[in-house]
Amino acid sequence: MTEPLELSCYTANLVPYLERGAPTVRDDLAAVIGLSVRTAPPGGTLAFAHHPRVDACGLAYRSADDWPTARAALQAELARLGRVLVVGNTRHMPWSPSRQQAATPHWFVLHGHKSGRWLAKDRFAALTPHGEQIPYAGTLTDAELRDVLTPLGEAPPEIRNRDRYALGEAVELPAYSAYRWLEPADATAPARPPGDTWVHGLLPALEHLATALSGDDEALARHADDLWTAARHQRFRLARRTAAGLLDPEAASRTAAAWEELPRAIRFAAASAARGRPRHALIEKTFAQVVDAVRTLEQRRPAHVA
Repeated sequence: MTEPLELSCYTANLVPYLERGAPTVRDDLAAVIGLSVRTAPPGGTLAFAHHPRVDACGLAYRSADDWPTARAALQAELARLGRVLVVGNTRHMPWSPSRQQAATPHWFVLHGHKSGRWLAKDRFAALTPHGEQIPYAGTLTDAELRDVLTPLGEAPPEIRNRDRYALGEAVELPAYSAYRWLEPADATAPARPPGDTWVHGLLPALEHLATALSGDDEALARHADDLWTAARHQRFRLARRTAAGLLDPEAASRTAAAWEELPRAIRFAAASAARGRPRHALIEKTFAQVVDAVRTLEQRRPAHVA
């Protein structure tokens, strides 16, 4: 299998889904990765957008309330495009370390249906709080696929926000009681609600997060996965842009190390706070290190880069 991508479970499978029609999508994504934070979304939690949309086909969620309807729609999409991006449930995924432990949305790609079996690929690879996930390629029976796509039923605001902004901009979400997948639809973004406030740009977003999360242990725990996702995207960007000669290698390496440390420190601090020992100073220090590394990187560019 091709080398796994250091991205989220959304983009690690969005990229190969798009690659057939957009062979430069990896570099296209790396070029536009940034960070924006929605400061007052419904539900009171933060929302994160890690990049603009790179899917020129305008992907949109589709859903079905029952399995026979979902199955027919997936078969139709495979017949039309040869692939379909589906939304799995980690609690029911045999290859997920979260199986029987935690239910979260997880994208993967169906790329065929032969002899009564569905061909599936999941390019996501990471060490998660529940263990290591490695890329998966295999086949699933109808019953197995139905189980893997089991609707979540309910989802907290932070998970809804991740789903809503997984493509880079807000999209309409179907009910969590339904089977879900995505299809090209030339979808337009829903209108922004009144009072919709964002902090755009990597440094401003980091500085806002440092202030918002350093003294709020509940918010820190709730958004640990969002910061982990930000770190994955930033490290992907740094690796691709450095390989292309667009970033200073030494400064990029230091920045990548700072990003790697951020989610590690956040998870340690969140676990410590849950035991009654907050680590606010650690979070402040770790955010400061990332901000310093990013600022230094922005000031140091290879001589041939304007």
